[in-house]
Amino acid sequence: MAQVKILEQSEVGPPPCSLPSTTLPLTFFDIPWFYCHPIQRIFFYDFPHPTHHFLQTALPILKHSLSLTLQHFFPFSSNLIVPPQQPHLSHIRYLDGDSLSFTVAESTADFTLLTSDSPQDVPNWHPLVPAFPTPRVDQDGARVFPLMAIQVTIFPKSGFTICLTFNHLASDGKSLHHFIKFWASLCKAKGNMASLQTSLSLPSHERDKVKDPKGLKLIYFQELEHPESRNMEFAGLVREVSSNKVRFTVALSREQVEKFKKWVSLKCASYTSDETLHISTFVVTCSLIWVCMIRLEESKGNYVAQDYAEFCHLVFLADCRGRPEFSLPSTYFGNCLTTCFVAMKRSEIVGENGIIGVAKAIERQIRDLKSDALRNAERLMSYYRELGKPGKSVLVVAGSPKLGVYHTDFGWGKPKKSEAAHIESSGSISLSDCRDENGGIEVGLALERIQTNNFFNILEEQLNNINKF
Repeated sequence: MAQVKILEQSEVGPPPCSLPSTTLPLTFFDIPWFYCHPIQRIFFYDFPHPTHHFLQTALPILKHSLSLTLQHFFPFSSNLIVPPQQPHLSHIRYLDGDSLSFTVAESTADFTLLTSDSPQDVPNWHPLVPAFPTPRVDQDGARVFPLMAIQVTIFPKSGFTICLTFNHLASDGKSLHHFIKFWASLCKAKGNMASLQTSLSLPSHERDKVKDPKGLKLIYFQELEHPESRNMEFAGLVREVSSNKVRFTVALSREQVEKFKKWVSLKCASYTSDETLHISTFVVTCSLIWVCMIRLEESKGNYVAQDYAEFCHLVFLADCRGRPEFSLPSTYFGNCLTTCFVAMKRSEIVGENGIIGVAKAIERQIRDLKSDALRNAERLMSYYRELGKPGKSVLVVAGSPKLGVYHTDFGWGKPKKSEAAHIESSGSISLSDCRDENGGIEVGLALERIQTNNFFNILEEQLNNINKF
């Protein structure tokens, strides 16, 4: 078992007196994440030098550039304030001197193994992930929750990781990666902000510009009082983490993706001649993986007719920045996501034309989103509560290839690997761009070890059917 030693535990915040104390209200986009478990994003970088060299050369500039970055992305060094018995008055508060937890550790683990796509035990990454400091209680009884913690772990003469644990109430993935890329660019420039001012976009914290045409903020806060809501994590979809799970990555090349899109488009056209469907990389990837996961469920037990009549559920999120009904800039910092739900009978998904049916259903949800971004948004919390009940087949799609995780260069090149570390416990898969190929896509998964060979066999069968085209 690899050993991890803590070398330093410190706090990093914006430079002293660099910005005033600030309070940010929660918007209706934030509130559904109120009981979300921490989100974790990890980056692996090559660094073939001993630990002392990292501590002397890399660590100081990492911390200095982080401090300068937090001056602009201050919510990550702030706290969530939850007044007693009044969650509807919750807000994000920054006070001069606030900071985030910053841990430096050293590991004896095999860096090459950790960065491989092949299956590996999920506990391997646990020592690399920072935990949040314990929440505290203010004198007025308000609970105070930190919003981010960071850990840097050094693998002597091999590499290092940067892992960020953050509260989804503070931001969505787009804001997170805006922050990370800003920090990385500033670190690469040795903290010289002047040299980057024309290339770095600053975040917008103007939350008063978030329009709420359906009064969702009040609806969602009322939903938080529902007894079942208090047990919700990751919108009610957290699964128990098994030590027998392994995580692995499925990489689809650009050539595979394009062939897949063409195959699905032609198949859809043969069934639906009266409309033109937009079959994107997202649509075909989610269709392929969802079908494989449902077929994997099917292989684990003896299903009877009524089981095939049950509905399976796919959940994915879409960015609303730039939507005309909100008119928020692309640099808006916070949450700005709408949720899409796809429900299909198990029999339809595992049928002969399962991938085609799934692709059409996902494409239809995306099309509906474009016409009404808040369609059925009033029922969002109740949907999540229902899907969180035992026995439900739910797959959540986290991340997006549009976030460009492999374009995050701190000065030591692009990441060797990057992943959403929390997918092992959230019933999720993660999507990202490909490290080594423009137009490809990576899918991160976590399954029981005994299921992995079966999953790969199912995946290979599906891909072979497409390759015959």
